[in-house]
Amino acid sequence: MTALDAVTTPAVTRRTSPSRGLVLAMLRLHRTALLFWLGLVVVAAGALLWAMGPGADAAWTEYTDIGCDPARPDPGCDFPGAANSRYETAVAVGIGLVRLLPLLAGAWAGGALIGRELENGTAQLAWTQSAGPARWLAAKLAVPALLLVTGALTLTLLHRMLWLSDRAPISFMQWRAWHDDGIFEINGTIAAAQALAALALGALAGVLLRRALPALGVAVLAVVSLVYVADALRPHLWPVQTLATTLEDGTPSLDSMIVETGALTASGARVPIPSCSGEPGCDARNGITHYYTDYHPASHFWPLQLMETGLLLAVAALAAATAFVLLRRRTGAAV
Repeated sequence: MTALDAVTTPAVTRRTSPSRGLVLAMLRLHRTALLFWLGLVVVAAGALLWAMGPGADAAWTEYTDIGCDPARPDPGCDFPGAANSRYETAVAVGIGLVRLLPLLAGAWAGGALIGRELENGTAQLAWTQSAGPARWLAAKLAVPALLLVTGALTLTLLHRMLWLSDRAPISFMQWRAWHDDGIFEINGTIAAAQALAALALGALAGVLLRRALPALGVAVLAVVSLVYVADALRPHLWPVQTLATTLEDGTPSLDSMIVETGALTASGARVPIPSCSGEPGCDARNGITHYYTDYHPASHFWPLQLMETGLLLAVAALAAATAFVLLRRRTGAAV
């Protein structure tokens, strides 16, 4: 036996960084939710891709076979048949799943991602091992945020391709307008921003309540309230354009986001349109000389999108920062 034989090679130990360990642990713990999210994106993407391809082709063929033509609108072509119904269903599935995303993200973040782990002690165990509370919360938010934004932007891109297609029944049959809530949100950056805001609000609810079910309920209520308020504020986030028409022309029919309509007097004062409008001499007796419409044209799409996106991201940042501050106060120097 030689000296070389007695020398043993030390075992090489691979050390995992605390941040990477947190990410891997979170992926294992919440793999069911992550697979559900992946499945939801696949279903929505499949519905939109089908609508862009064979669905649109079948709907277009059915539409033209019965003598309908986008250049010559006909009320009888509003509901052409089964192929168009299938196409409409596929589009509705894609839009509906994206609109459901913020609610699911907020409920999951409040109930399972944060609330349940604080309630059953899993979070406290992680803090005493490789990572403190701040790093734990950062990992809890960063990984879902990346997946949510990636999925939402993928579906947004697919829907924009569908919406802008020349042969898309969704455009030539005018089933939906660019300013409709679902269309407006999924055609830009709002869907991803809503998901981030919902994730942050859910995390804040979980840190605040530290119990799964109450946090889930508060998160859902907060997300629903946020979406409602954002929808209400949307027309007022950018200056409107105003169109005035004579009494003979009546109120205009615009493919625009209508904010307000009413009547104008000779002095230029805005008044409501009288209930008797349409009767001979009614408007003149009430001193009305014109009608007015405040509206957003299609050219305001991106200014409104970016303003609302900025508002939602501000809510997300504020909620996330509040969650970190609250966690620090409750854990003291451990953060």
